[in-house]
Amino acid sequence: MTSTTPRPTPAAPTPAAAKRAATGSLVGLALGDALGFPTEFSDVPSILAKCGPWRTAELPEPAIVTDDTQMTLALGRGLRTAMSRGTLAPLRTARPVREEFVDWYHSPDNNRAPGRTCLEACRLLDGDLPWQEASRIGSKGCGANMRVAPVGLVPGLSVEQRAGAAQLQSALTHGHPTALAASDLTAHAVRLLADGAEPTGLVGRLRSYALDMRRTYHEEWLGDLWRHSTADASPEAFIARGWDECLAVLERLAAAVRSPEPEIDPCLVTGDGWIAEEALATGLLCFLMFPGEPLTALRRAACTRGDSDSIACLVGAFAGAHLGADAWPAAWAGRIEYRDELLALGAAWDA
Repeated sequence: MTSTTPRPTPAAPTPAAAKRAATGSLVGLALGDALGFPTEFSDVPSILAKCGPWRTAELPEPAIVTDDTQMTLALGRGLRTAMSRGTLAPLRTARPVREEFVDWYHSPDNNRAPGRTCLEACRLLDGDLPWQEASRIGSKGCGANMRVAPVGLVPGLSVEQRAGAAQLQSALTHGHPTALAASDLTAHAVRLLADGAEPTGLVGRLRSYALDMRRTYHEEWLGDLWRHSTADASPEAFIARGWDECLAVLERLAAAVRSPEPEIDPCLVTGDGWIAEEALATGLLCFLMFPGEPLTALRRAACTRGDSDSIACLVGAFAGAHLGADAWPAAWAGRIEYRDELLALGAAWDA
C-alpha cells in the first residue's frame, strides 16, 4: 500500500544576500587571521603551553590581522573598481587589482611579515613590465588563495568570469599552475557555500569541478603566462599540472572527512598549508569538521603547526559564507582591525 502521509519539504537554502554571506565571509576571514597570527611558526605543544586548550582560545586584544587580510581587502577594492567600470573582464580587472597590490606593497602598514613571493612580484608590478613577466611562475605559495575569497563573493559572475578572475589575481604574484587552480577552487567553494550548498557534499562538488576544468586554460585572462614556464609543452598541459596536484590533495581531504579526528593536528593529514593546495585542503578540513561551530573551526585552524593564520583565514571565509554574518559574536566581530572596510565591502556585495 502506498502511504498518503505527506513528506516534509526540505528547507530551501538561505539566499546569500539574506544571510549576508559576503559580510560573514570577510569578517570571518579577518577573525581567523587575527586568531592565527600569534600562533604562526609555532608547533602545537608550544601553542598549547602559551594559549591553553585550543577549544577555548580567545581572540587576541587588540585583534590585529596580517598581510592576508590586507591583501584580501586590496583585491576586494580592485574588483569593486573594475565592476564600477562595466562587466568584469580581464584587462578591466588586471589594472585596478595590480594598482591595489602595488599600493599595498608601498603601504607603511605592510609590516606584518608578508610573504617573499608577494613582495618580489609586487615590486616588479610597480613598473611597466607586462604582469606575466612580474609573476613568480615557480611559486605556489598560499598567498594567492588566502586572499581570493572576494572573487567568490562578488554576485552575478558567470563560472568563466569567476574562474578567470580567481586565476588572474593569483597569477599577478603566484604564477604556478597549482596556485591558479587552488585559487579557482577556493573561490568556487566560497560561492557554493554562499549559495547554500551543503557542507557534506562540498568535497565531491569541488572534485567534479576540478575534473571539468582540468584542461581549460583561460587564455583571455592569463595571456601567455604558460610560456613563462619551461615545464610544459602546451597551455593545457600547464594548467592540468596544477589541477592534478589539487585533485590529489582533495583525495586526501575526502578520506580525512570520512573519519575526522578533531584532536589531531589537521596539518598532519592534509599538509601544513604553506603551499596553495595544502592551505585549501587543511582549511576545508577544519571547516568540515565543525560546519555548524564556526568559532571551534577557527580555533582548530589556529592551533596547528603550519601556516596557521592563512589556514584560519580560509576557514573563516568558508564558515562565514556558509552561515552568514550572524555566525560571529559581536564581541569578536566588533573589534577586528579594518572592521569598517570589511563591513562596507561586504554590505555592497550583500545588497
